[in-house]
Amino acid sequence: MTAWLAVAAPILPPIATPRVDWPTVAPVVAMFGAALAIVLLRALVRHSRRLVDTTSVVLAFAGMATAAGFLFYQWHLVRETGGYQTFAGAVAVDGLAVFVQAIVLGACALGVLLGLGYVRREALELPELLALLLLCTTGMMVMAQANDLVVVFVALEVFSIALYVLSAFDLRRAESQEAGLKYFVLGAFSSAIFLYGIALTYGATGTTSLTGIATFLAGNTLTHTGLLLAGFALLLVGLGFKVAAAPFHMWTPDVYEGAPTPITAFMSAATKAAAFGALLRIFAGSFQLYVSDWRPVVFGLAVASLVVGTVAAAVQTDVKRMLAYSSIGHAGFVLIGLQVANAGASGNRLPGTAAALFYLLVYAVMAIGAFGVVQVMTQRGDTHHALSDYRGLARTEPAIAGLLTLFLLAQTGVPLTGGFVAKLAVFRSAVDAGQYQLALIGMLAAVISAFVYLRLVITMYAPNSDAENAAAEGAEPAPRVRIDPGAGIALFLTAAAVLVLGVMPNWTLDIAHQATQLLAK
Repeated sequence: MTAWLAVAAPILPPIATPRVDWPTVAPVVAMFGAALAIVLLRALVRHSRRLVDTTSVVLAFAGMATAAGFLFYQWHLVRETGGYQTFAGAVAVDGLAVFVQAIVLGACALGVLLGLGYVRREALELPELLALLLLCTTGMMVMAQANDLVVVFVALEVFSIALYVLSAFDLRRAESQEAGLKYFVLGAFSSAIFLYGIALTYGATGTTSLTGIATFLAGNTLTHTGLLLAGFALLLVGLGFKVAAAPFHMWTPDVYEGAPTPITAFMSAATKAAAFGALLRIFAGSFQLYVSDWRPVVFGLAVASLVVGTVAAAVQTDVKRMLAYSSIGHAGFVLIGLQVANAGASGNRLPGTAAALFYLLVYAVMAIGAFGVVQVMTQRGDTHHALSDYRGLARTEPAIAGLLTLFLLAQTGVPLTGGFVAKLAVFRSAVDAGQYQLALIGMLAAVISAFVYLRLVITMYAPNSDAENAAAEGAEPAPRVRIDPGAGIALFLTAAAVLVLGVMPNWTLDIAHQATQLLAK
């Protein structure tokens, strides 16, 4: 055999292997390795559930800490090199990837903290939850780095499949099973649409590489753009489903309501960050020369999301559904940043891409904090999400009511909160780009959303006549709400982040701005 290979070596063509720069993909490897270790631990160790649970938590946080350390290293590397590509150009290591990965990783850590007490209360499998969360985060981090449409699709499927299972994770609740099934069916359609978009884009440009697409479009003038525009549309539909943008939002209220609350918190923040990261890289990067073709479509999606999200949220009586429709509205604000991406970026003006990244960060902490309070308020079975269940909360649980008030006021856009700075950044970027109509629509939507959030705030601080009558009749008072340590840490971190991002936002805004400038070439 050796002799045959020696003779055939000059004849056989050399095998091209891509250069692998392992430190640049180390965060993804760390997360996947931790998830794999948890799965093996759960499969091999069966005599001590407590040991398995404790070790799984240690492995999960060790993997996340390792990934965070490598991300910190990557940020300094990107600032020195300006961003670069690896894995034969299929993976980009740049500011956009690091920023989005940091948001996703932070959402994962907060989701794990919220999930610790939840699985104990609901008697669910902790190692399975942790492994799925880490695998889901791995796919989202790959998506943030993807510089090829095929890699985007693979990453999309990896985290989507994990999310389908996580949505249906509570086997004792029919609502959770229904949420997982609906998400799976509609998600399969969106994935197929996205794959068709990849095929059409490849047919028009001859490549799936985002860098290759940009190079082809810059060097060639297409006489017939129908195939390319159809590819644009299908790619936008596929990713629009993931960011819960109207009219592709139909899954959001049911899935957010039925999924376990820690999963809803994680999903609302991390999925948006990963999908919007891909949208920004694809449309604001590779398709920038055809901005006049896709920008009107994004304008329509932004307006539809703002209108549907704010108006539908105003008529909800279930708090989780209200926050779900609110999530649609927030997607509209981020779409404003995408619509004006790379416009008005000179001088002291804030580019829409940077405003969108900052909004994704702020929304992540606001949404996880709000859903964290909802989880604390629920009883076993993940029930009691009605608006009436929050009446008089400020009198019985002032600390919890204060936290929820902070997160709701931040989503409203009250000054001295991160939500105010995020909305102001998006509106400023729209005005700098001359999109005055879009900025005005966003401001009107913000006013309508204030009614949505303030309605819940007023309910919490209104007197609870039923509880007062029961107390007057000598009935047993309602049991105090217990906050488990993990949820307490998560709520403290998110509340602190909302305040810090509102009072001292310049540092984070500068990082978001740098992230948009440090793109892999």
